[in-house]
Amino acid sequence: MNRADTNKLFDADRLIDEAVTQAGFDDFGDMPYREGLEPLLETYDRHVVDPEGRQRCRERVLNLLTTRLKCENAFKTIPNVLQQEITAPIFVTGLPRSGSSALLNMLVAAPENRGVLQWEAQFPDPWPGSEPGQPDPRYPYLVKALEETRDTEFAKIHYIDADTPEECVLLHAFAIHGVHLGFEIMLEPYRSWLLAQDLTPLYAYQKKQLQLLNWRNPGRQGMFKAPAHMWGIEAIMQVFPDARFVWCHRNPRAVVPSINSMNKALLEMYLGDTSHIDPGEMGRSVMEWYALSLERGLEQRAGFPPSLFFDCSQREFVEQPMALVERLYSSFGLPLEATSRQAMQAHIAANPRGKHGRHHYDLASFGLTSELIDTRFAFYTDDERWPISD
Repeated sequence: MNRADTNKLFDADRLIDEAVTQAGFDDFGDMPYREGLEPLLETYDRHVVDPEGRQRCRERVLNLLTTRLKCENAFKTIPNVLQQEITAPIFVTGLPRSGSSALLNMLVAAPENRGVLQWEAQFPDPWPGSEPGQPDPRYPYLVKALEETRDTEFAKIHYIDADTPEECVLLHAFAIHGVHLGFEIMLEPYRSWLLAQDLTPLYAYQKKQLQLLNWRNPGRQGMFKAPAHMWGIEAIMQVFPDARFVWCHRNPRAVVPSINSMNKALLEMYLGDTSHIDPGEMGRSVMEWYALSLERGLEQRAGFPPSLFFDCSQREFVEQPMALVERLYSSFGLPLEATSRQAMQAHIAANPRGKHGRHHYDLASFGLTSELIDTRFAFYTDDERWPISD
């Protein structure tokens, strides 16, 4: 297959037509999608050279478009979906690799809390004819697919199974908008397009998705995690005016190389051949993205009452997880029942640090130095308000 033929893989009109045919619906809803689809496809076409990787990225986009159509049909046809209440959600954020995933997993172990589970993020559209609480027939296939990834480097960095609470921004993918896989935001032109966007419509779309998930599994305290929420504080408060935030802190010296290691694993998983991507250039791009995200987030949170934010360090979570939880619950006026305490303690005991393997990385392989990181993040590390740990 020559390059002219493969270019057709990323033709927006063809993908949209195929999605409509597969879904059996043609209404993509009010949230604009074409504006983000074009730069996303151009990013794949420009940077993915491996034939299998190109096909993989195309199939992903086709699945996103098809699932979006099915979700829009559900919004319109299932009674009371958009009347579901998402009350006082808690958004967990902070730099990646700062303990936010482990904290969310522990919190969601309590019966009163719910996150967005991996299988829900993959299949937000209800199975045709299904009722709330019924098993999804696609679930076993996802379990099997994830089992086949257990020996990958990515699984050591970020372990997932079908019932793992995942980053809720995976739901943003169906809007063809936002930070959903991670590596796209490090590549042009999608990166520049996204930086210029107002995120309020995106979070309004996420609310509809959460309402759909709540219809399927109703009635618990929502806890939704993603580093990307750092630069969505204002948009989140527009859409969820009673939202609260947990902000996880860690020294960027430890965070930045770990993020780069995870990004490298994602690139290799989706793109295949990455020999044409300069690791130093990518390393600096990753560092700059998260420095900018942190700057935006800290600036935005300054416009809201401090009582809406709970700050914690990665070290506190590792050394005293239950004390941290008690402090968090008290800060937000949430009752910590004995059953919840026991469930979280059981989760801690069953999931020691490094259970799924450890990954190794170094700054030099990403064209970075400690001094470069210190200089870029001085606005953060020099501010004594934040409980930053190594």
